[in-house]
Amino acid sequence: MTVEHQTALGDVAARQLAIATRTVPQLSTITPRWLTHLLQWVPVEAGIYRVNKVKDAGNVTVDCSARDERTLPNTFVDYIEDPREYLLSAVNTVLDVHTRVSDLYSKPYNQISEQLRLTIETIKERQESELINNKEYGLLHSIAPGQRIKTRTGAPTPDDLDELISKVWKEPGFFLLHPQAIAAFGRECTRRGVPPPTVSLFGSQFLTWRGIPLFPSDKVPVENGKTKILLIRTGESRQGVVGLYQPDLPGQQTPGLAVRFMGVNHKAIASYLVSLYCSLAVLTDDAIAVLEDVETGKYHEYK
Repeated sequence: MTVEHQTALGDVAARQLAIATRTVPQLSTITPRWLTHLLQWVPVEAGIYRVNKVKDAGNVTVDCSARDERTLPNTFVDYIEDPREYLLSAVNTVLDVHTRVSDLYSKPYNQISEQLRLTIETIKERQESELINNKEYGLLHSIAPGQRIKTRTGAPTPDDLDELISKVWKEPGFFLLHPQAIAAFGRECTRRGVPPPTVSLFGSQFLTWRGIPLFPSDKVPVENGKTKILLIRTGESRQGVVGLYQPDLPGQQTPGLAVRFMGVNHKAIASYLVSLYCSLAVLTDDAIAVLEDVETGKYHEYK
């Protein structure tokens, strides 16, 4: 058997002299976080946001006067005496970076900057989860009983979403739901021959229903094959849902988020405190509604 001798430099050896093009560290848990993009964010100077409301609004009387001298009604608008106050909550962590690592291995990418970037991304992912699921102020725990409806057949149908729209009919902004719920709704539309239109927003394509976009979030829980679909109106001027944040923090990187250097210990480890302060307020009951018991695993045969 004749063994052929190599007559030119091989790939493996040649790669030792080549410079590999490197990427920044990738993190699979990063999502678009549409909810935080879509909310109006209100600065809360002292960490407290008080929602004042009209007490017995039906008792405010007015009159459409005819062409006579009838006595006009007397009225006034009363306020509730114990309005709800929302307190900002904190999402914190301490990032540790050994100074030897940051000194020696920061080309082409700065180790401290990349560690902080990925830590901040993770904190912002947790922020969106808290805005949806927090038991004190999260969306799913801030919905009035009259704004909760259930699916008719389990899977989310166009009729179910129309019922949601009837609950948030004053300038509804967007649906918020798990990607699996979007797929389930799409299947029900396909079965009925009414494929939902798409719209381009923020450089991405979204399904819509009655002109209202469906924004996905993996923070909306799916348990035992069931999930929920939210419909939300946003903004203070619309008496909707608003996000709350603390402005002008020391070491502020983005609104409500700060990074502060905590020093270097005797093991040469530098520590950075990363803090995000936020909350969420539902200004009126009809600013949000939820479709419950949404089945995500229902499929159909097409013949």
